[in-house]
Amino acid sequence: MSDLVSNASLRLTVKSAPPKSSLPASFSSYALFLISFLAIMLLSACAGSEGQKDDTDIWSETKLYSEAIDKLNSADFAKCGKYFEKLEARFPFGPYSQQAQINGAYCYWKALETVQALVAIDRFIKLHQGNENLDYAYYLKGLITFNDDLGWLGKFTGQDLSERDPKAAKDAFESFKVVVERFPNSKYAPDALDRMRYIVNSLAEADVIVARFYYQRGAYLAAANRAQLAIRDYDRAPAVEEALYILYKSYEKLGMVELSNDTARVFKLNFPDSPMLQTGMRSKKDRKWWQIWN
Repeated sequence: MSDLVSNASLRLTVKSAPPKSSLPASFSSYALFLISFLAIMLLSACAGSEGQKDDTDIWSETKLYSEAIDKLNSADFAKCGKYFEKLEARFPFGPYSQQAQINGAYCYWKALETVQALVAIDRFIKLHQGNENLDYAYYLKGLITFNDDLGWLGKFTGQDLSERDPKAAKDAFESFKVVVERFPNSKYAPDALDRMRYIVNSLAEADVIVARFYYQRGAYLAAANRAQLAIRDYDRAPAVEEALYILYKSYEKLGMVELSNDTARVFKLNFPDSPMLQTGMRSKKDRKWWQIWN
């Protein structure tokens, strides 16, 4: 390449050099400087492109898989995800292709790169419905979507799943549900079922938090509607106790005496030992630090 650049520079220099009688000497110097600068930039670009060469491009399928597994075992999840992705792209019909997809999804999940993880696991599920690891694929998708790691701030504040956007929890629930219903004998089914219960309880608590918020601000109709949703959708969740109490008190505030009395009767029948009839809803001292102004 250097010979080509030198020859091109020489030809341009000869062509660009003006007759002494037509252009000043300063213009000729400027042209020489410009051509030299362009030649240097071209050489630098060539050198830069050579420096960016990926060593993995010359690796065999076996070596690329072996290196990816090594990165996985050493918890270098970001790099192992990229290696498995390269393996799948370069050898889509090789013996490691399917395993690379599911391993890549796992690595990206552990590296907290949720978008890449979901893309990889969704592609695996779509393409390999007959794969023997399909139960694990749905289970892993549930884990990726579930993402209950709130980080240090969540631990510090005591925040839990019920205080986050419920959409991800609902998506995770559906993935775990597939594991439990389609693969009841899977080794992942018991944990998937436990996570489903946890999600249901958290979603019920989320609705009760909203209902409580409305009630405390005097929006009693909105509070009653949200409490009804919690009772209807999550009838066995622990949060139903408070949802039923909020419904009873909201009817009372709205002057709906008959509905209020009926709800109170149902509440006492289902929760005869509940302290809420004496203490009311959760008091201010029981709230978390960011709710103190409510």
